[in-house]
Amino acid sequence: MPPSLTLIDGPPISERGANPLLGRHRECAALDTGLAAVRKGQSWALVLRGEAGVGKTALLNYLVQQATGCQVIRAAGVQSEMELAFSGLYQLCAPSLDRADRLPTPQRDALLTAFGVCAGDPPDRFLVSLAALGLLAEVAQERPLVCVIDDAQWLDRASAQALAFIARRLEAESLALVFSAREVEVAELTGLPALVVEGLALCDSRALLRSAVCGPVDDRVFDRLIAETRGNPLALLELPRGFTQAELSAGFALLGPRTVPERIEQSYRRRLGALDPETLQLLLVAAAEPLGDPVLVWRAAERLGIGVGALGPASAAGLLEIGTCVRFRHPLVRSAIYWAASPEERRATHGALAEATNGEGDPDRRAWHHAQAASRPNGDIAAELEVSADRAQARGGPAAAAAFLERAAQLTPDPALRADRALAAARAAHLANEPDTALRLLSIADAGPQDKTRRAHVDELRAQVAFANIRGGDTAALFLRAATQLELFDARRARDAYLDGLSAAMFSGSFTGDDGLLQVARASRAAPSVPQPARPHDVLLDGLATRFTDGYAAGVPALKQALTAFVDSEVTAEEGRRWLWLAHCTAVDVWDEETWAVLPDLQVRLIRDSGSLATLPLALSMRIGAHVLLGELSEAASLIAELARVTEVTGSHLAPYGALLLAAWEGREFEGVALIDSIHDEVGRRGEGIGLAFASWSKALLYGSLGKYELAIDAAHQVVALPHELGAPTWGALVETIEAASRCGQEEIGSQAFERLTSMTRASGTDWALGIEARSRAMLGGAGAEGAYLEAIERLKRTRIRGELARTHLLYGEWLRRHRRGIDARHRLRTAHHMFTVMGAEAFAKRAARELQAAGGTARKRKAATNGELTPQEAHIVRLVRDELSNQDIGARLFISPRTVEWHLSKIFAKLGVTSRRQLQR
Repeated sequence: MPPSLTLIDGPPISERGANPLLGRHRECAALDTGLAAVRKGQSWALVLRGEAGVGKTALLNYLVQQATGCQVIRAAGVQSEMELAFSGLYQLCAPSLDRADRLPTPQRDALLTAFGVCAGDPPDRFLVSLAALGLLAEVAQERPLVCVIDDAQWLDRASAQALAFIARRLEAESLALVFSAREVEVAELTGLPALVVEGLALCDSRALLRSAVCGPVDDRVFDRLIAETRGNPLALLELPRGFTQAELSAGFALLGPRTVPERIEQSYRRRLGALDPETLQLLLVAAAEPLGDPVLVWRAAERLGIGVGALGPASAAGLLEIGTCVRFRHPLVRSAIYWAASPEERRATHGALAEATNGEGDPDRRAWHHAQAASRPNGDIAAELEVSADRAQARGGPAAAAAFLERAAQLTPDPALRADRALAAARAAHLANEPDTALRLLSIADAGPQDKTRRAHVDELRAQVAFANIRGGDTAALFLRAATQLELFDARRARDAYLDGLSAAMFSGSFTGDDGLLQVARASRAAPSVPQPARPHDVLLDGLATRFTDGYAAGVPALKQALTAFVDSEVTAEEGRRWLWLAHCTAVDVWDEETWAVLPDLQVRLIRDSGSLATLPLALSMRIGAHVLLGELSEAASLIAELARVTEVTGSHLAPYGALLLAAWEGREFEGVALIDSIHDEVGRRGEGIGLAFASWSKALLYGSLGKYELAIDAAHQVVALPHELGAPTWGALVETIEAASRCGQEEIGSQAFERLTSMTRASGTDWALGIEARSRAMLGGAGAEGAYLEAIERLKRTRIRGELARTHLLYGEWLRRHRRGIDARHRLRTAHHMFTVMGAEAFAKRAARELQAAGGTARKRKAATNGELTPQEAHIVRLVRDELSNQDIGARLFISPRTVEWHLSKIFAKLGVTSRRQLQR
């Protein structure tokens, strides 16, 4: 990233000599309203959307002129800079980088690394975005800050993502982000408040057109011009200049391309025809140079033999100005000039710009100009681009790295090296979450000379791209093919691919067919022996493979050993990102309560410390599930609010499993069924059988909490009938089947489910597992039922699984009532009611209250604690304050600025009637 910055100031040439705000009262009023809000301490984001030439830039200029008393920073997307990561964001942040030391250290380091100011590990784009938000909010504390971003459709993707992130998080920073963008959808800005800028009304169009035409013109010609330009102001000003008075009078002025931008460009091209070759060459140099740097333009012009006098005709024609910066009349002028030139002329121009660009100060733009100047493969330029790709990757710009590497591959003469660079480009595109680009580049790599190592890496990456976007389907088979090839030269990488294949097969569940999971497990068993020292996920692979080939009991010892290794070892950030979620699922599968409760916190900490937030939604979802089963429902609800923020930020497609499990435990039928339906639709499309199983288990739990046992059995059967056990959904569905069957008089179904359940609980041997087994045995009846209930309570008391302990008290109390032991029943039912009420498990609490009333008792009404009607986010902030997090830490956790945290706290204080953080903590 260059150390210097040219800001765009003042109205473009096209807006001089005419009133650019003619007929824009509605739009100006909207901008005035937004400015007023910012001056009052609020924040504001807006996208001005419309076709080229419709007047968006004029409105941005109006906004800047009206922003008295505010600080203003202007930036613009540049089409030829779209491959340079964070170049657009740099324009906004560069004037304020002297304040970067006020940011939390991880954010500061991420931002400066992204801008190439300092070296460091590749920063996570979300951390860069949060740092930019914090920096702009810091600037806005001095005076309201207005950030204006023109031509947002040409921002580099990293900048577009970061600026959209900031715009969605604005609340109370006295900060405005106002974009202009073409009608072409800018995906990153989707959902932001938008103001559509359309053509002028008929009367205003007539007035503007008459100001641009000298001499008489028939009204019918005027009407035709206005109709065909749809009131586009730039078209109305520019198109008449390309025709003679006679042509306008005759009405033949608008023959040619149909779209308004094309007509405007065609008009500019006609005007270029009157210029001399040297002036045209200077215009082409200015059009090909993206920075608007006059020194660089003149340096390149000198290399092409262009003199200073070439500028005069261009200025006289109103097309170009070169002063403190290079400025075209309109972006369409730049486009018209660039594409009107021949390929040979463009290559010569880029060659001159490459030679004029400082290779030490701006090596990436120099490399890109060299690449555009090349007419045939060139190994030296390709190598230069590869180095630029490494720099882009180090700054956290994988999309830019992919663009550099793709062009490097195109310019590489050697076929094998070309294929390797295409593979590297595909890997960068995958990291940038561009699956279509990655798959296209993989096809190029695959078409190179036959090489076993490259073929294995291509298959591995193809599987990873599929797993990241589909999860289920035939992804497991793709990993299996890659793993068998990797065995030949990289045993560790092969084992990783096998474990990925098992994960994919488990995700697919029933979608892989009866033998899909078994096929992958058998191949994994035959994988190369564990290289020493064994990594935790090596042991996990062996345990899972054994579990699915030889049965649950055979796999439990190795699985428990793997879980111990994850807890006791120094797990790296990469290992945590890839495998801790699978270890967590395994811990639930083997009923290992202690490890299961610890792993989500470990995963969240590793992710936050590394700044790699893309996997944070999955880690938070696991943490929510742990809170629910521990009976900490309010903590789970608070985390769901945080998960919603993180999911929005990261664009995660993770289904709302945590929210569904919470709804089931709280007995919220309407919401729970809606979540189940949405999960069925979503995971069904992606072929995630385990997601369907989870939804069915949660549905059985929901209906069980409500006492709708027939529906609970039907839902649980959808999991129980699957050919393979899928961890918690399987044993959870078996538990719900046993309870529901005992209430519906379907003893045989309950006994069959109990037999399958004991094959797992006894192999596990934990108090959690054996407590659930004892309770299930008691529910099936018989002489030992009471002893089994008491055993279940004693075992579950030794665990942290408070929800299942409360359910056991409830079921035992119901059993006692049916056996006419009222006093004992009331004791157990009161205990259950109290536990459920404290948890917030409303449906279970109501069920306990009904049973208690039937047993001759009365449920004690617990006075509802008031929270001052806090929103979920405010409640979560209170919890974070309780955990003694600073405003900066809370802002980082919730992806908001510290100033917004302070604003939320002021509202919380007012609602709760407190005046300090210490009172909140108490």
